[in-house]
Amino acid sequence: MTLEQEGYIVRTYTDGESALQGIIARPVDLAVLDIKMPRMDGMELLQRLRQRTSLPVIFLTSKDEEVDELMGLRLGADDYITKPFSQRLLIERIRALLRRNEAGRAEGSGTPAGGIMARGELVLDETKHQCTWRGTDIQLTVTEFLLVKTLATRPGMVKSRDQLIDAAYGENIYVDDRTIDSHIKRVRKKFRVAEDSFNQIETLYGIGYRYKEA
Repeated sequence: MTLEQEGYIVRTYTDGESALQGIIARPVDLAVLDIKMPRMDGMELLQRLRQRTSLPVIFLTSKDEEVDELMGLRLGADDYITKPFSQRLLIERIRALLRRNEAGRAEGSGTPAGGIMARGELVLDETKHQCTWRGTDIQLTVTEFLLVKTLATRPGMVKSRDQLIDAAYGENIYVDDRTIDSHIKRVRKKFRVAEDSFNQIETLYGIGYRYKEA
């Protein structure tokens, strides 16, 4: 009801299986998933969705489900919110993620005309939300795409976790540092499927991350 009052069109599902079928049949702009659902839990639903789409996903988790938070990020959630949470917080997170999704498809600063950025073997096409490495398509979520873009825009420049949080989530959204670490770990894993020796994203312990200069 709160989301509809904000002007959003909302579809709800009482179990993971019907949600999967419904989202596949009628694609949506964003999904909010809970962990505990009958027939198919949120973890499995998220994993099944990620096999088909880079749909923005917010994951809901209880405070005592820290492992589930991290697993949700590793499976490809763009954001997570711990319970209990206010309706206003959920709305702000949804707005922020939808803005990021829209911005990620538009031409950004530092990107040549046409929305395509090339850094050696890496090519990012913002207008299509497409990432390739050595010609192989890398399926990235909205958050992952923004993180790669932020690092690759200035190769060799170190980005702190706070800077990456601002770039991927916005300045008014708070997330824990480990959220960025989990996203970077998943990004590396995806690139290493295309090339085992991928090491372009470097960790500077205690400082942040950088994209290796060519």
